Amino acid sequence: MDLVLAVVGRAHDAALGAAIAEYERRAARYWPLVVREVKEAGGRSVTPAVTRRQEGERLLDACLDRGEVVACDERGVGMTSADFASWLGRLRDVSGAVTFVVGGAFGLDDAVRSRATKLLAVAPWTLPHEMARLVLTEQLYRAGTILRNEPYHK
Repeated sequence: MDLVLAVVGRAHDAALGAAIAEYERRAARYWPLVVREVKEAGGRSVTPAVTRRQEGERLLDACLDRGEVVACDERGVGMTSADFASWLGRLRDVSGAVTFVVGGAFGLDDAVRSRATKLLAVAPWTLPHEMARLVLTEQLYRAGTILRNEPYHK
């Protein structure tokens, strides 16, 4: 299975960046993980809508041309860790490819949501995009341990 994380920017906080890198490294033990970071858009004179559109175009370009596109969005469906692992295991067996998309500071553009085959809530709260990336990568790692019956998830 090909698994891509399409994300906006890098973590600005060194400690958060280190935590993200650690969980991406751990998740890569279970999934052939590729991270595609796209450039943040915007600036002081640019509206949030324009920023979302520009970042959305970049995120869509970073998505695989096949398989599932999962947009991480507060409007999405929440899952338990066990349910997420089962769902991801089925995707691995059926589609062979999935791109997870994490938007920037202003969220996702409607074009990204429209392209998505699933909207996934990584938490019941609105999270900064760096935190959403951390939560997602930790859950990818946890899903791998669950599917292999390893003790981490307990």
